[in-house]
Amino acid sequence: MSTNAEFTAQDLSDLFDAFNRHDVDAVMSFFAEDCIFNAVGGAEVYGTRFDTPEAIGNAFAGVWAAMADAHWAHHGHFVHGDRAVSEWTFSGTNADGSRVEAEGCDLFTLRGGKIVRKQAFRKNRPLLQAK
Repeated sequence: MSTNAEFTAQDLSDLFDAFNRHDVDAVMSFFAEDCIFNAVGGAEVYGTRFDTPEAIGNAFAGVWAAMADAHWAHHGHFVHGDRAVSEWTFSGTNADGSRVEAEGCDLFTLRGGKIVRKQAFRKNRPLLQAK
């Protein structure tokens, strides 16, 4: 991660590499203490909101526990000022063998070299049959 106050596209690439390693400590090192994460699903208009580092880390770890092969492939990133975008293809296998594979993106708000808001979006695609 950058050592200065500027967050870069390389930082986002490193973040997604940490997601793919399922390394919650490395992932959370990119987030500010007052961060907010709005997940891809949930009953609210913004999805499910997690608003503490502990809750956010638990949400990410929950995905990895539910889908041991969770992976964000083909990730690309850009940063412009205090805003950033990541595009990716998510895949993972549920306990029943059904699979998710869908494109998605994250919209980020940045401050002081850290993520203060992560908005996740993913295509609403039917589950793939178990192999």
